[in-house]
Amino acid sequence: LVTTLTKRMAEELSDYIESSNIKTHYLHSEIDTLSRSQILTEFRNGIYDVIVGINLLREGLDLPEVSLVAILDADKEGYLRSSSSLIQTIGRASRNDAGKVIMYGDNITNSMNIAISETNRRRSLQASYNKKNNIIPKSIIKEIRDINERITKKEETINIKNVNIKNLEDKLTEFNVQELESKMYEFAEKLEFEKAAKIRDYINKMNS
Repeated sequence: LVTTLTKRMAEELSDYIESSNIKTHYLHSEIDTLSRSQILTEFRNGIYDVIVGINLLREGLDLPEVSLVAILDADKEGYLRSSSSLIQTIGRASRNDAGKVIMYGDNITNSMNIAISETNRRRSLQASYNKKNNIIPKSIIKEIRDINERITKKEETINIKNVNIKNLEDKLTEFNVQELESKMYEFAEKLEFEKAAKIRDYINKMNS
């Protein structure tokens, strides 16, 4: 998986990778649910080797076939490169026992440091648990249809498009934290930062 910050970059990078005879496709918010499900199914079946996307958190990706996650512009601070976003994006490689993550940037930001430290902490805890219980890490085995059903269900559940910022908080009561985080990143992807911030504040209020 490769994550970029703009739709144009996702499309151009996908074309560039494909020109090197690597089977590639891109994902972004304008691709409908059915097409997205089909792309992910084809990725799992080996038709594509690489998926390029803007916000891979929003897609609900839980793909054990993912052995590498590449985060471009990891040092560009913002919603999609915050410590929490980076931690969750890094987690996309955790379903595969050979999974690794590469973050690309000119500098190491505070968010990157936090994400790296937290990932190493979790990795250390998991390694200790595995050693104590004689567990050998293995890639998760997951049926392909599970992912399709999950994405379809999620798309049907979250429906607050074109909502007015003034009544946004009333609408937010209908969703759980995971769904709200997904919507927050979607708004950020569309540069609707006021709505994204409103959801962020509401999530903080729920967790306080």
